[in-house]
Amino acid sequence: QVRLVESGGGLVQAGGSLRLSCAASGRTVSNYAMGWFRQAPGKEREFVAAISRSGGSTYYIDSVKGRFTISRDNAKNTVYLQMNSLKVDDTAVYYCAATFTARDSYITAVRDEYNYWGQGTQVTVSS
Repeated sequence: QVRLVESGGGLVQAGGSLRLSCAASGRTVSNYAMGWFRQAPGKEREFVAAISRSGGSTYYIDSVKGRFTISRDNAKNTVYLQMNSLKVDDTAVYYCAATFTARDSYITAVRDEYNYWGQGTQVTVSS
């Protein structure tokens, strides 16, 4: 069992930055590929970014490429999402997710392939 707790959300003006953190407990996060998803009001939960368990591979949805960076510190059992040049359309609840894998390079954007989820952290970008 993996417990994930997100933090770092808040209210920011368009063009600003936030860094989200996802702290894992219960299992070592180095055995898990990790992802960030988001859900805006009235919309489906969508993939944002993912990182392999080694950190060597990353993948982003097109709308955040060049603005968001996913990273991980396995020694701290923590995954991060650095968000720069934020836009009003980035407003959503952001969720951290984990999926167990034996492969260092495994990475996925498929929501159903993630087994563990955090409770979410609200990000609001004002114009």
